[in-house]
Amino acid sequence: MKKDNVIQKKSFDFAVSVVNLYKHLTKEKKEYVMSKQLLRSGTSVGANIEEAIGGQSDKDFLHKFSIAYKEARESMYWLKLLHATDYLTQKEFESLSKNIDEICRIIGSIQVTMKAKMKTRN
Repeated sequence: MKKDNVIQKKSFDFAVSVVNLYKHLTKEKKEYVMSKQLLRSGTSVGANIEEAIGGQSDKDFLHKFSIAYKEARESMYWLKLLHATDYLTQKEFESLSKNIDEICRIIGSIQVTMKAKMKTRN
């Protein structure tokens, strides 16, 4: 079995954290709207990364990573909003926002590298 790369692992771990947070927010805090949005965007990051890895071309790969980046940024928005409205503790917010920020940075770096690679091929 092939070992997952760093971005696959980090995005999967983030998705698991988001699912667990969703369960907590809906059960304990009765918050359904923002948590559902975070669930959607937070789990979409890893799904798009997996699609990118299985992409049919460099252009397809880059497109899926662009979507993953947008979903990661959206996830950060929902985390900030949940924190600002007292649904997340400071500790929860710091942990999750640190993770998604790192994911954004890695995705951004991958995009830059792929764009440069595509440019040298043309």
